[in-house]
Amino acid sequence: MNIAYLKNENNYTIFTFGKYRIKFIAPYSLEKYIKVKEWDHGYMVVETKYKQHESYEEEYIDLVPILNNLYFDANKFLEPIKEVKVFYD
Repeated sequence: MNIAYLKNENNYTIFTFGKYRIKFIAPYSLEKYIKVKEWDHGYMVVETKYKQHESYEEEYIDLVPILNNLYFDANKFLEPIKEVKVFYD
């Protein structure tokens, strides 16, 4: 499948694709990701729920610098991903 998954656990964001599970710090007040509104080769527009607000908010995540800092070939890693979904176990 060419689907990656996004969720948060405790104070971290988890991005999963294939055998890879990439974990990075999330905003302290993030309750959960609601849905991925847009995916563009590593750049995501996501709908989120924060503790201090009753309504959902739009948030932006750019995976390219995160992948580069982890010594991934970002273009090669991101190329097969066609869609990202929010998924909680």
